Amino acid sequence: MTGERQEFLMPSLGADMESGTVAEWLVKPGDQIRKGDVIAVIDTDKALIEVESFQTGVVESLLVGIGERVPVGTPLAVITGIAAAVKRPPTARKPPSSEPGGKRARRGPAPVSGVPEPGRPHVPSPVTSPLVRHLAEQRGVDVAAMHGTGPGGRVTRADVEHAEHPARVKASPFARRLALELGVDLAGVHGTGRTGAICADDVREAATRGETGPRDETVRAIPGQATPAAGAQAVREPDLERRREAMRQAIARAMAKSNREIPHYHLSTTVDMSAALAWLRERNRDLPVAERLLPAALLLKAAARAAGEIPQLNGFWLDDAFVPGDAVHLGVAISLKGGGLIAPALHDAASRDLGDLMAALKDLVARSRTGRLRSAEMTEATITVTNLGDQGVEVVHGVIYPPQVALVGFGKILERPWAVDGLLGVRPLVTVTLAADHRATDGYTGGRFLTAVDRLLTQPEEL
Repeated sequence: MTGERQEFLMPSLGADMESGTVAEWLVKPGDQIRKGDVIAVIDTDKALIEVESFQTGVVESLLVGIGERVPVGTPLAVITGIAAAVKRPPTARKPPSSEPGGKRARRGPAPVSGVPEPGRPHVPSPVTSPLVRHLAEQRGVDVAAMHGTGPGGRVTRADVEHAEHPARVKASPFARRLALELGVDLAGVHGTGRTGAICADDVREAATRGETGPRDETVRAIPGQATPAAGAQAVREPDLERRREAMRQAIARAMAKSNREIPHYHLSTTVDMSAALAWLRERNRDLPVAERLLPAALLLKAAARAAGEIPQLNGFWLDDAFVPGDAVHLGVAISLKGGGLIAPALHDAASRDLGDLMAALKDLVARSRTGRLRSAEMTEATITVTNLGDQGVEVVHGVIYPPQVALVGFGKILERPWAVDGLLGVRPLVTVTLAADHRATDGYTGGRFLTAVDRLLTQPEEL
């Protein structure tokens, strides 16, 4: 990309998504961004999703304000190529104000709202990324006054975290705006986000408990955006119910489409977990608690490895044809606070070692329930796994999430009578099920997949 102007569109973050709400802008007009930088947070019916830029360039303008709900495909921002931005004639600006003696007045921190203050153009810091600037705004840190420890004096995330202002409550801008609307005092809210930051779910829970207080005046109004009325209700339980209902409707649409359009076939097998659990106990024996593996890690890794061996089940049904995935990005079904379900992707699950996979799973669950997910995690899953064993479920008959072509289910590991080499004994067993799309594969292929899962779990050293 050199000099063209392109529109950044509201992305489709799932087969059931029809529209989304801009919850936060993490960039401002004038910011230089790179491909892959998170530039916005989109509120879908299921979760808050961090959306990455698809190109490198300069943010020319933001077209949709915070809180606006627009259909998928709506232009959200205009991004201009770096060359075009450099060649563009400079806008007339007032000279910087100065103090007596010719010294330039020190510029204060960027506005919390993420929009430049009226009459003052935004000048992006040359030594910070949009993510670091966003974190600094969250925590009340002036990056202009910092000496970065990164290459070339670049201010890093660690620099901002170490310089965090102790008097400021840690909360995301969206959580602050929500607290303002609901009349919640953030000083009394316990944060469950990463590093203890307060997220939107924490504010909603505090509102339902009636923990209201003075409005947070650090949230600034954005021109053209409605602000809460002075007499607004402190607790908006109907709004929480509306969100739950919207999520159920989104799930209903996706599952109805799946049952209507996908010719499912279902297979199952029973796997002896004796060798896997013995291997797991031996591995965990000398490890600290935080680094120990759970049986779920073995189940997920076995499913991912099997999907790599049987690629016909790892991909999508698009335009009446199967499109294989470029890697095994394992969708993991996660239940959310207050109800609902989401299935973000563990990227490259087949190639991760078990320790890394376990850590990634914990992080994904935590961000799904209390923090944020990335758009790639919501759109790139190539096959999904649902594990309901912790709920006591013995057998899972799943419904495929389109446009994927398969879903794997794991039940509870139960001790049951089992014959081995003609001898009957009690063994830990798990039932593994497969729901697959008959347009892409048949029962023979599905059977090969379950055989691979069985082999991997009975030979855990291969994982």
